[in-house]
Amino acid sequence: MGSAAVGVDPVQASFEDMERQTALMNSCTLLWKELSDHFSSLEQNLLQKSETLKRKLASLDQDTKESLEVLRQRETSIDGHVDFAIARVEERKEAALVAMKKSEDEGSADAVVKLRAFCTRMDSEGFWRFVTGKKKELDLIRSQIPDALGDCVDPATFVLQAISEVFPVDKRVEKGDRGNDFGWACVLVLEALVPVLADPALGESRLLVTSKIKEQAREVVAVWKTNLVERGGLENVKALDGHIFLQHVVTFGIVEKDDAEMYRKMVVASAWRKQMPKLAISLGLKDKMADIIEELIGKGQQVDAVHFTYEAGLVDKFPPVPLLKAFLKDSKKVATSILEDRNNTGRAVHLAGRKEQSAIRAVIKCIEEYKLENEFSPEGLRKRLEQLEKVKTEKKKPAVTPANKRTRVSSGGPMPPAKAGRLNNAYVSSFPTAGPTYVLSPSSHTQYPPEVSPYSYDRPAGPYGSRSPPSMRDAYAYPPDVSPAVRSYPAAPVGYPAYGGYGNGMAPAYQQAYYR
Repeated sequence: MGSAAVGVDPVQASFEDMERQTALMNSCTLLWKELSDHFSSLEQNLLQKSETLKRKLASLDQDTKESLEVLRQRETSIDGHVDFAIARVEERKEAALVAMKKSEDEGSADAVVKLRAFCTRMDSEGFWRFVTGKKKELDLIRSQIPDALGDCVDPATFVLQAISEVFPVDKRVEKGDRGNDFGWACVLVLEALVPVLADPALGESRLLVTSKIKEQAREVVAVWKTNLVERGGLENVKALDGHIFLQHVVTFGIVEKDDAEMYRKMVVASAWRKQMPKLAISLGLKDKMADIIEELIGKGQQVDAVHFTYEAGLVDKFPPVPLLKAFLKDSKKVATSILEDRNNTGRAVHLAGRKEQSAIRAVIKCIEEYKLENEFSPEGLRKRLEQLEKVKTEKKKPAVTPANKRTRVSSGGPMPPAKAGRLNNAYVSSFPTAGPTYVLSPSSHTQYPPEVSPYSYDRPAGPYGSRSPPSMRDAYAYPPDVSPAVRSYPAAPVGYPAYGGYGNGMAPAYQQAYYR
């Protein structure tokens, strides 16, 4: 009998076949889901790109409409400007005749008449001498200069000639102790020229500067840059010199995109100057304003940062009140480090008090300027100022030592007053001389001399040196010779008044702990 073939169980075979079919179905299902998700993702991306494209097209349409409207206005402006220029020539001619007649008839004409006479006669040299000689009367002539420049036949050329004595290179043979101290006049005249060159229809957004004048202004820029290299680069530029350069570029409409980084560095270096926030916008730095503000905050110049936030419209991104409180806190730390500096033990309290006063005044000024009273009440700050002023006044009073209670041992007669009592403005301390452990000022708070300080309350009074009235121009940092030689001050008192108590929700860091 032959061997029987091994039979295959049909049930088992069917079951295995079903498992294979099931696995295949599962694989197909997963593949389908992956494909479906992929196509859904592609569809979503296409929809998003379509929406983005629609928005860009809408924005482009709007920009096109605005550009066409600007072009239409410029065409209208050109026609109107021709008529305007003709009328102005006649006005200037009449004004020149009147001014010359007045100058001849009145040997002692007033300042305004003289100013207009120089402009109508295109006497740029006389105009420059007149303006630089009137620094103490700027309030009188500042508002008159734009109108006077309007009497010039060619105001742009007139101004270039007027400031050429000191900008872009100081050509004077003899200079004062302060070097180029006519920078303020350059800024004043260049600023005054802007409204004169403004388009009658479009305003200062379009300056009516001829290509010839622009070329002359660019030559000035080239000379300034060459001189900059000879002086050691951008880091060695004085704040006022840089300010003149930036105002020159804006006034004559010759801002260059390739120089944007240079403009930014110069703006940051002179951020404390009153005109810098607006000048930064005019220099095309609006897109960089957030970076500039962050850089100023990092340097401890929060008050300056607040001015930039308002000019750039970034108040929501950089709320001013926290910045002002942070500025007070940082200033307090520096004041404390001054108290703990063993190299300044004789006048530490005096310097620390001035530091605190200056910071508080800066913050109060900012609160008032931007109407922040509801968010940050200045009343507590004002009370603190009164406290500090009272302490300062009391320290100025000389101690009185009754002479009739001292007797001379040798003769039994009255003994002369103690030496301290014989010195004018002598100060006899009632505070203990022992002080706490001393540390140097934090390196993050550099002590600037008045002429280069980054704070607007730290420069000498001048037409462009401060945002505050004269009574609020105390220094943030102090040179070594601020206190009288005959007066001495004690080390940090243990009971010095606390910095807190403003009633405005300031952080606990403002409390007495800073005077440990």
